Amino acid sequence: MSVLHKLYSAHIMIVVTASYLVIVQADVNNVHRYSMVLAMGYLTACQVCRAYIFHYGILSTDFSGPLMIVTQKVTTLAFQLHDGMCKKSEELTKAQKFVAINEKPSLIEYLSYNLNFLSILVGPCSNFKDYKDFIEGRHISGRLRQHSAKCNGHNGCDRTLEPSPVEAVCRKLLVCSGCMLFFLLVTRSLPMWHNVDEYFVSHAPFLTRLTYAFFSIQAARPKFYFAWTLADAVNNAAGYGFAGMDESGKPSWDLICNLNILGIETATSFKTFIDNWNIRTGLWLKTVCYDRAPRHRLALTFVLSALWHGVYPGYYFTFITAIPITIAARAIRRSIRHHFLASRGLKLGYDIVTWAATQLAICYTVMPFLLLAVDDTLVYYRSMYFHVHVLSILAAVALRHRPKPSAKPSASEDSPPSASSSYPAECKPALTNNNDDKID
Repeated sequence: MSVLHKLYSAHIMIVVTASYLVIVQADVNNVHRYSMVLAMGYLTACQVCRAYIFHYGILSTDFSGPLMIVTQKVTTLAFQLHDGMCKKSEELTKAQKFVAINEKPSLIEYLSYNLNFLSILVGPCSNFKDYKDFIEGRHISGRLRQHSAKCNGHNGCDRTLEPSPVEAVCRKLLVCSGCMLFFLLVTRSLPMWHNVDEYFVSHAPFLTRLTYAFFSIQAARPKFYFAWTLADAVNNAAGYGFAGMDESGKPSWDLICNLNILGIETATSFKTFIDNWNIRTGLWLKTVCYDRAPRHRLALTFVLSALWHGVYPGYYFTFITAIPITIAARAIRRSIRHHFLASRGLKLGYDIVTWAATQLAICYTVMPFLLLAVDDTLVYYRSMYFHVHVLSILAAVALRHRPKPSAKPSASEDSPPSASSSYPAECKPALTNNNDDKID
């Protein structure tokens, strides 16, 4: 191992070791706060050094990715420990009860959870209780017992054999292969920098620029699909990630999945898109921020997400822009969607229009995330005439006092962006997402 790689590893060990000392020594009433300040503070300091002192490129391979995952893990465990040891059962939500930890982990348990080879590079972050069940051999058997109890002995389903992950792993590896092929053949032919090319911006018509932006963003997604799907497949291959039996009685290996590609590509609302994208990070944001912030939960969650991603200005442009868009999207759906549910034709037309609007809004929002620099971001937004900013703010202001429809809102209405909260199969909402009976 080179000196540089030893230095990279040292960053991870520093955070994990310091966080365990906090777990052991700090007052359990404040352990979650200390862990968050420590982990996020160290991550931010490293990101500043990486970007502005050592000038590493965004695509350079270094410690920042694993450090981001470790930050999620140490803070998730700290919050779950605080819930289990400091709060009464009635003070916790159903989801929080399911993952709460009632005793401090040993050093070997803590190191194994944070540094295991399955998720050290790109995650995903999982719950400590799920990981401990996996290590101690209860991960699959416990969920099969739950399934048998629900079956009550009918149709022989109480004798379910232990499922094999082979089919799930092969399917996910096939998706990875498709994503890699798409990247080599398509993504590289639609470079992101062309959106801010001086000649293109000054000479191409607005619709041409909008169309290119749309397809270049679409083409940029498969590289993320590849990394997250491969990470999921690695965990499944080790026997981790079993979510139980689905409604058709087939084994589901999506407990710690990080995305739902179909849900992303067919999303008809801004929230639905985000719910299916980087699911485990969304659950982390929900756990440590959205569910606990006394006010301004949406804004604080987006700001924390930007800070976690790094210190490039483009991240902050993206997540701050997402705040008015999310508010406007909620207001529009609450105000007009129920008028289009009377017939299948109207509903189909509504879905087509909202799909197009959602995809274009996502394209507009995430472009700075990929451009990164302030100058490039401003060039792009000027070329788009800031139209999504203007329209979303106008819609949010115009519809803020409109009454909600008389139908009872679903539980998802007040859920945050990127926040699927069903347990134990956290990925289930994403797999059944795009449910337009929801009002978000």
